Amino acid sequence: MRPVDEIPVDPARARIYEHGWQSWSPTAWHPATGTSPRPVRPPTQVMSYRPGKPGPEVGFHGEGLLAVDPGDGGPVRVYSGGEDVPSIRAALVDGHVVVSADGPVTMTSNGSATVDPLAAWADDFARAAGMGPIRPAPTAWCSWYHYYTDVTEADILENLDAIHRAALPVDVIQIDDGWQSGIGDWLTLSGRFDSLTELTARIAGTGRRSGIWVAPFLVGARSELAAEHPDWLIGDAGHNWDQDLRGLDLTNPAVTDHLRAVFTGLHEAGFDYFKIDFLYAGALPGPRQSGQTPLEAYATGMRAIREAIGDSYLLGCGAPILPSVGLVDGMRVSADVDPAYAPHDGDLSQPSQAGAALSTVGRAFQHGRFWVNDPDCLIVRPAVERREEWAEVVAGYGGLRSCSDRIADLDAWGLETTRHLLATVPPPLPFA
Repeated sequence: MRPVDEIPVDPARARIYEHGWQSWSPTAWHPATGTSPRPVRPPTQVMSYRPGKPGPEVGFHGEGLLAVDPGDGGPVRVYSGGEDVPSIRAALVDGHVVVSADGPVTMTSNGSATVDPLAAWADDFARAAGMGPIRPAPTAWCSWYHYYTDVTEADILENLDAIHRAALPVDVIQIDDGWQSGIGDWLTLSGRFDSLTELTARIAGTGRRSGIWVAPFLVGARSELAAEHPDWLIGDAGHNWDQDLRGLDLTNPAVTDHLRAVFTGLHEAGFDYFKIDFLYAGALPGPRQSGQTPLEAYATGMRAIREAIGDSYLLGCGAPILPSVGLVDGMRVSADVDPAYAPHDGDLSQPSQAGAALSTVGRAFQHGRFWVNDPDCLIVRPAVERREEWAEVVAGYGGLRSCSDRIADLDAWGLETTRHLLATVPPPLPFA
């Protein structure tokens, strides 16, 4: 790390803004006297933070973006990097915040009493990226937070009928993880689904659109793809679904041809809303077939997907945030929500309402500038802890509005809250 700046601060009032690497990486303002969240388990460094770049034992570690509010009335300084997304650190030392980085960064302080300096920085970033108007997001029902990987075709149809009978303002029925035969095997179905084409026709018959979840750059060790194409695989992508995970070499033409075939097939089956997840696997460090950098390879894979789905709505998740600007319509800006308020292991990158709320607020300035912010799904069935608080977060910061309860499990308050939040979607314009 090379020195970048040293700022005198009021230690009692100074704050540091740390921007995490990907959707699930904790992102927020912190007291300068503290230390930001760190992974609790080693695999989480790969899956929820930045692989190969752990934070310091004490202080702060932003990926491509970090800000310092000196707390003494002076201007907020915003530090950011270029295409390689340098890691930027800050530490409080003898009444000064010392900033360092592992690559070139620039400093701006163009906020004011009425303009958030992060919002001003994002305006400049969006202009440099050539961003045009942001597309509005449809509302959605998602299968994940009740059924998880056990979802069946019958579950989808049950909720489709319940949504239709209740006249809930849901535009898209999104089938989440569990429809496919394996992680990486997107061309074959699990035994719980018979026909995606027939299912999308049933959905269309109610006047709604069909959405689907895919983790396109991720491959499970048990998958047929891993067995048949070991030369397509790169890196350590962590461990989940009781198996080790690898990424795909997105510089291999056979891999991008495969991605186009997967997404063209799903599009032709009737899907025009795609939630693509675990996207960090496309930007893992390490050599590739071509000389592209990991982030260049990631963009190559994302463009292949967009070519296959045309103007379908594309929602990113688990994605490197700054490298994804201009590549998706909507972006998850937080960790997964969960029926439990706190993460089970204390790691705020892991599923919980606390972690989801932290980064949803911390990245609010990106909505309407980079994309539509997705704070994750509204879940308000009675079994959800502190459900009123989570509904308030979605109401205040949810650009993309989706719900994920089994409709039959909602009580009167839950049903009315779901109806209200789906009917009051904010425009794809900056919150501030």
